[in-house]
Amino acid sequence: MTTPSAAYRRLALATVGATFLLIIVGGIVRVSESGLGCGPAGAGLNGWPFCNGDVVPGLDLNSMIEYSHRAIAGIVGVMMLSLAVLAFRRHRANTGLVRATAAALALVIAQALLGAATVEQGLDAGLVAAHLGLAMALLALLLYIVRTSRSGRSPAPTPPESRSWLRPLSLVSGGLVLCTIVAGGYMAGTQNYGRADYQLGDGAHHACGKEFPSCNGEFLPFGQARLVDIHLTHRVFMYLATIFVIALVVMALRRRPSAEVVRAAWIAAGLLLCQILVGALNVWLDEYEALIVLHLALGTLLWGTVVSVALALYPAGAPAGAREGSASREAVAA
Repeated sequence: MTTPSAAYRRLALATVGATFLLIIVGGIVRVSESGLGCGPAGAGLNGWPFCNGDVVPGLDLNSMIEYSHRAIAGIVGVMMLSLAVLAFRRHRANTGLVRATAAALALVIAQALLGAATVEQGLDAGLVAAHLGLAMALLALLLYIVRTSRSGRSPAPTPPESRSWLRPLSLVSGGLVLCTIVAGGYMAGTQNYGRADYQLGDGAHHACGKEFPSCNGEFLPFGQARLVDIHLTHRVFMYLATIFVIALVVMALRRRPSAEVVRAAWIAAGLLLCQILVGALNVWLDEYEALIVLHLALGTLLWGTVVSVALALYPAGAPAGAREGSASREAVAA
């Protein structure tokens, strides 16, 4: 089985970077109220794939911001198609790479269709959250593709005794980070930008006023109102994710399974600290549009870092040759 070329690996890394940029621009679309910049709900084809009925938007700022998001999505689609075609034509024996690129290409198509439905339904909160969740799934799959496209020289194998608890802990931590992000996307979908007084219904973001970690004088006052419950759901996932990510970091630094995992653990710890601080500032401050985008960026980076830890702990994340060598060494050690 031939090892993917350096050019292929660079393309895979560039696709990861473009996907991250796509997610951030999506956040800019939201905070700039540009989600319907290419047409109102129910506009049909005039709103997507066209922009107010045109192939290229005019000089309206909201239309340009929304269209830039679509343009980057198109670039990601082309890059993903290239990865899938090259994997099938040149590395067909690497079934993991072929399947992963095919799945990622399918996710890109599903993401585009879901984006169209989100616009058509007037930025429904559930569709906004699903759109964000699919983007995170695509990013994780691309990180797997990058790992499987590495050269045959892989990091030193992780001792089995060091992985026993780290593996499930990394999966649970990643799942909770993903749930936190998706719940945050749903909360953002309820936002009505332009109304400053949260008591007048400015979405779930202001449902707890400017209180954190308390909410309307209590810690977790579920049942006060629907928007309060939506906000608190995001917080509960955040609390759980924080506990498990901290546990993952502590265990990784104590057992030190590999230099790669230790490095990622330190990065995750720093990102988690910054994310909590930025999240709190989002609640405490009035002007928070830039903070929202930063919050999304940090959350995405934290998700990617935890996914990277999980991939480093599972042999399936390494090239086939490296997996076989690692398995042999573990059998001898046993």
